[in-house]
Amino acid sequence: MHNMAIALHKKGFEVTGSDDVLFEPSVSRLSKYGLLPENNGWYPEKITPDIDAIILGMHARADNPELLKAQQLGLKIFSYPEYIYEHSKDKLRVVIGGSHGKTTITSMILHVLKNTGKDFDYLVGAQLEGFDTMVKLTDEAQIIVIEGDEYLSSAIDRRPKFHLYKANLGVISGIAWDHINVFPTFENYTDQFRLFIETIQPNGKLIYSETDEVLNDVVKKDQSDVEKLPYHLPDYNIKYGITNIINGQKVYPLQVFGEHNLLNIEAARLVCESLGISTDDFYTQISSFKGAARRLELMGKNGTSNFFKDFAHSPSKLKATIHAVRSQFPDRKLVSCIELHTFSSLNKDFLGEYAHAMDEADEAIVFIDKKTFEQKKMEPYLAETVKDAFYRADLVFYNDPSILEKYLENIAIDNTNLLMMSSGNFGGIDLQKLSKKYYK
Repeated sequence: MHNMAIALHKKGFEVTGSDDVLFEPSVSRLSKYGLLPENNGWYPEKITPDIDAIILGMHARADNPELLKAQQLGLKIFSYPEYIYEHSKDKLRVVIGGSHGKTTITSMILHVLKNTGKDFDYLVGAQLEGFDTMVKLTDEAQIIVIEGDEYLSSAIDRRPKFHLYKANLGVISGIAWDHINVFPTFENYTDQFRLFIETIQPNGKLIYSETDEVLNDVVKKDQSDVEKLPYHLPDYNIKYGITNIINGQKVYPLQVFGEHNLLNIEAARLVCESLGISTDDFYTQISSFKGAARRLELMGKNGTSNFFKDFAHSPSKLKATIHAVRSQFPDRKLVSCIELHTFSSLNKDFLGEYAHAMDEADEAIVFIDKKTFEQKKMEPYLAETVKDAFYRADLVFYNDPSILEKYLENIAIDNTNLLMMSSGNFGGIDLQKLSKKYYK
């Protein structure tokens, strides 16, 4: 939401906002543009008849006092995706959906478009190198690239965000059950992607991974009048720790690795080709792509060891990330640690989806901050429950960040890669500080 505020401020609008809690980097960025609220909290007196529109974030509850005041006054209220569509309804809309890889595919497209001189608007879920903000909205650009989340739009609009964008070019990277608190069955979750395909506009395109069986089944059953472009792994090799894409007689070395990233690259390539960028130009530019923030982010390294931080938290992302590091460095020991902290991952009914997800790690660690159970008002469970769910008897389980930190500090890193995965913050453990103990 703070990125949206900055984008609208840059566009010339007068922007104000409220929140109950503000964190970095939101505080610094809002302050830089003079948009930081004087006080945290909700102030219905701020909502006045002269406001053109309210843009409602997902985490504002239906009984939010400012929202109630806006409804009472009859003000125009947009959910986040509703406003993005309102802004972009006359543009060519590229929408990247899927249970995994959305941010990376979107980031790859933005990287290539920027490097080839294209003008475009965008909405992406991570901070990217070379981009000031995660949202750009202009009147001039004829293209907008949108990371299309399947989560709900707002407390008063229960539609998945990516249904509202009405894509001209739609991408689905794969389907793996997530957000069990909103989509209680796998079939219900899968239906959201079927409906997304139906929102693609006439003469539009669907770009999808044919390596995903569930997605393939959804696409085969779809009767929409859109062009369907499947993608799969490109030809590649790994030499001296570098992954290279092979296209005809040309070899393109990459700064990212893993089969999941190779698939992401192919999705981005088909989008960019649809926007007029040749295969050679695309592969040339993607060679300099370093990855999105917190996606296999290298925290430290020496000649025999790497320390990676990754956003993986769902079963499919966890498995793909571990496989990527294992494949890239097959001769090194792999210590992998996952923090479970989302409603889905902590739900006992969902926990079994993690079965065998950490099999490729030599040492598997699961961390759940005991405070997370308290905050989410969920019943904590024992280490044995986690081990049974992951089908791994030697799995190490921690629920105290200080004990986990001590354990990590004493890992022998010689010829060993350490992979830390979470969409949270490991109970406040400073991974940058930790990496400096390893790599002085």
